Amino acid sequence: MQTESQVRPAKPLSRSLKTFFGIGDFGFTLMTNIDTFYASYFFINIALLPLATVSVITTISAVVDLILSCLYGAWMNKIKPGKWGRYRSWLVLTPWMVPFLYMFEFVKLGNTTVMVVVMTIAMITSRIAWNIPYIANISMINIAGKTTEDRMALSSIRNVWTALGSVVYSYLGPMVVAGFTAALSEKNAYAATAFVFVFGAFMAAAYFAHFKMFKGYEETGEEELARIAKQKQAESVPKVSAIAAVRCNPHLLALMLSSTTKYMVLFLVNGIAIYYFQYIALKPAMFAAFMLITNLLGVLASYISRFFVARAGAKKTVVCAYLIMGIAMLAAFVIYEKWIPVIILMAVTFFAMNITTTCDPELFATCAQFSSAKTGFDTTGTVMGLLTVPVKFGIVMRGILISAALAIGGFSATVDPSQATEQMKRGICIGFMIIPALVVIAGAVILAFGYRLGRENTEK
Repeated sequence: MQTESQVRPAKPLSRSLKTFFGIGDFGFTLMTNIDTFYASYFFINIALLPLATVSVITTISAVVDLILSCLYGAWMNKIKPGKWGRYRSWLVLTPWMVPFLYMFEFVKLGNTTVMVVVMTIAMITSRIAWNIPYIANISMINIAGKTTEDRMALSSIRNVWTALGSVVYSYLGPMVVAGFTAALSEKNAYAATAFVFVFGAFMAAAYFAHFKMFKGYEETGEEELARIAKQKQAESVPKVSAIAAVRCNPHLLALMLSSTTKYMVLFLVNGIAIYYFQYIALKPAMFAAFMLITNLLGVLASYISRFFVARAGAKKTVVCAYLIMGIAMLAAFVIYEKWIPVIILMAVTFFAMNITTTCDPELFATCAQFSSAKTGFDTTGTVMGLLTVPVKFGIVMRGILISAALAIGGFSATVDPSQATEQMKRGICIGFMIIPALVVIAGAVILAFGYRLGRENTEK
């Protein structure tokens, strides 16, 4: 079976794609950062849920999200293509549902049981609504980008916009939370913030911009069905599966495992950072400055990553960046009471992390082409959809590891930050620095020895 990239002539990347692809991810970042930075804090300090209950909420929702994330891409490959294309169509079909589901993750309703049920359902359904267009968006990188240079150009500008979204959020997010806290009380501030950053359909409008930019790069649904009918191979379409794509591709498995370590670091560090500035640095206002600094560096890292890849290749770039992250975090733990050097070292960590994130679509696209060659089927959606699995596993582990680190330190929300014990401080720093450092170093080893695909999609 010919893949889409084989049957459609290569079309040069347009100026709009080279400049504005990623505006949808900008909106996506604004929307999701309220969960990344404040979910654990809201559950523990505002909703006053026990640590064990928080672990149940985050783990159940994240495990369901993880399982579904293994299926989205394969499902896109199997079903009848949409009117505007197998992947492109999803950029306009579900994003509008997100704001009406997402806000209930931060609503304190009724008794504890009702609250837990509502929060869990909201976390599951909102992620379904945003994961499908997110995967379709990433898949289009492999559809439109026919060369490593094109795919890295798309991935780089996408990550620049993503980092810009984080920069804007680091300034507006805490300010909006503070504004809603003053107007509506802290209990309602986070739900209002979650709703504001998606209401007005900014994210949906931004994904629609991607939809317009990708016109002409993918077969329409009518064109694909006509091609399949002409080839008399319609029966081959349902045979694409995530299991088949992974089974024939050990490099993909190694890539997923190593990427998982990176996202465990991302969500763990972001989720526990607020505790470092409140209970160790004793400067909670610096949390916003920390986000701004790391996100500004993320913009720079996203832009220059393509040049590192051009010289060293995506794999070597990621391995080196992982090692830099691990060393920086271990060094930060040694001097964890000196908050200025800690900010510098953690900023280095996030700079390196953003370089690796830009490389992910290229590494997964190479795996998609390898699996397609091995199976004889177009596995673009199947493999590119698996790019989100490490993200989801990182989210699963975030709740578990944050709760574990706080438990190690004997954390209590009733303790005044200025009276925090040394044990409590070290517990927070174990979650903020030690665990993520060890995890990402393991990721570097896995990628270095487990992923052996070259630039021509062949094994080395």
